[in-house]
Amino acid sequence: MTITTLTSALEKITAASPFEVQAIHQRVIQQLQEGGNATGLPVGTKAKDFGLSDSLGNQINLADELAKGPVVLTFYRGGWCPYCNRQLRAYQEILPDIQTLGAQLIAVSPQLPDYTLSDQEKAEMSFKVLSDPKGIVAAKYNLLYDVPDYLRGMYLSHNIDLHEYNGTDHWVLPVTGTFMIDEYAVIRSAYVNPDFTKRMEPEDILWELRKL
Repeated sequence: MTITTLTSALEKITAASPFEVQAIHQRVIQQLQEGGNATGLPVGTKAKDFGLSDSLGNQINLADELAKGPVVLTFYRGGWCPYCNRQLRAYQEILPDIQTLGAQLIAVSPQLPDYTLSDQEKAEMSFKVLSDPKGIVAAKYNLLYDVPDYLRGMYLSHNIDLHEYNGTDHWVLPVTGTFMIDEYAVIRSAYVNPDFTKRMEPEDILWELRKL
């Protein structure tokens, strides 16, 4: 996979979106950028431990996984998000390289376990996909934000009901972020971007892992 592959794929998703959807997305992105609140944990700090369920109901603890080696921890918005789906597929493609470097990949979204992945995706994804339905872990990583009413209205008009997907009346989402965490639970690299149409490139993940 080349450095531009994921970026190019995400740009195509944006280009195919209706103009009014792009305008609303740009509005919320600008609001997040100007707010400067959900900026993620800084490099050099300790990662926050957590225990979350995967799509099969198994409890996964970060500390237990770090005992096996470094972890690439990525937060995404949900399976309803085409940018997230493309990101996860791209990361699945480099999973053998991640594992060769002695690390593993964990993905976290606010969706309930039943919604984290479709049956097909469960078969295709061989990394851990965890459910953080109330955004508690995303909040610990300073990524959580309240979905503004205008964005909520747009999602509902497209049959995207976060109340159903996330199992909570409080509409929240994480800013997309990816952290390289070493076996001592120290964040060694972080990519946090309020522009959810952009994600950390797979090659950049491997580059950062090689530096651990």
